[in-house]
Formats: sequence, structure tokens, C-alpha cells
Amino acid sequence: MKVKICGITTEAAAEQAVQSGADFIGFVFADSKRRIDKEGAKRIAKGIPNQVKKVGVFVNEQASTINAIAAEVGLDYVQLHGDESPEFCKQINYPLIKAFQITSKEDLLNLADYRCDYYLLDSPAGKYRGGNGETFNWDLVKNIPGVDGKVILAGGLHAGNIQLAVTEVNPAGVDVSSGVETDGAKDHKKITAFINEAKKGDRHGNISATE
Repeated sequence: MKVKICGITTEAAAEQAVQSGADFIGFVFADSKRRIDKEGAKRIAKGIPNQVKKVGVFVNEQASTINAIAAEVGLDYVQLHGDESPEFCKQINYPLIKAFQITSKEDLLNLADYRCDYYLLDSPAGKYRGGNGETFNWDLVKNIPGVDGKVILAGGLHAGNIQLAVTEVNPAGVDVSSGVETDGAKDHKKITAFINEAKKGDRHGNISATE
């Protein structure tokens, strides 16, 4: 089970995520209370080992800006969390995670139009795109044809419900931000607890750890 800890803004939180077994570290470059500038992300990225992939989250940003930031920070993936079209996605020079807000089965029809490395399925947007701490109806995203091994589940996940989410949806990975925070800041104990719970199945051989 791949685990992405998103909204990282400090070196200490990144180090805790890495030590606890995170597979992806997410930096938010869009409007958010967790927003980070490229200088801050670059500083943190230097301490992240190569096996942990660095993801930049963007919302309706220009492709040239995305590619420039990705190059400067040293990102491994770009995550698009806005209204980007399939044609826009082709302009991104990095492995791609495309986020979709799921409110009904009809929302899943859009996935077929996109060619990306992962499809991140999230709850509907609140004030910001993502990171709102709300789950959605997981029944909607069971057994999606054509995306085996490419689904990342997000939205309202935390250590208390992650095992149920994994059992219900069987995604390739999970994404968390507010679910590992206390009073708006990354909580090191919650980061470790979440990753341990998410990867429980790996230790029992029930869930593939391959991409």
C-alpha cells in the first residue's frame, strides 16, 4: 500500500513521514493553508531520500509554471487538483497524478479521458481543492474498470478509518493531509499511526506493495 502524506511544510514533518514509511511526500503550491513556496519545498526536498517520491500539487496553474517549479524543486510527480483538461495534462513533463472530486458514478466517466500514472479520487471541494477532511461514498469507486493499480484514495482518511477504506476500495495508494494534523499542524504521532494502519495489510501479504 502506497501512502502519500500531503501538505508538508516543515523538514521535521517530512523526516517523520519518511522514517515512518511514507512513499510520497506532497507539497502544495496552490491556494491552501498548507501552501509552500518553491524555496521552502526545495529546502525540504533535499533531505528526502530518492526512494520517497516528491509530489507537487497544483490547481489550475500554467503548464510552464508547473514544469519550471517541478524542475527547480526536484519533483518526481505532478498532481493536478483543478479543472485541467486531458489536453493540458499532456503539457506536463513529469509523471502525473490527476485528482477527481467524486459525488456520483457519473464523475468516474471522466477518468477514461485522462492518461496519467495515478487517479486520485477525493471528496468534493470545500474552501480549497482537497485537504478538507471529508470522506465520500466509497461504494461509488469500487471496481472501476481500466484503472487497476492506479487509484489513490483521498478525502477524510485518518488512522481510525484507513483500514476500512482499504478493505472497501482496495486502492493502490492512499493520501492524507488533515487526518494527520492537530490544530492545523502536522502531528508526528498521527503520521506514524496512519502509515502503520495503512500498511498493515502489507505485512500480512494481503495487499500488493508494487506500483
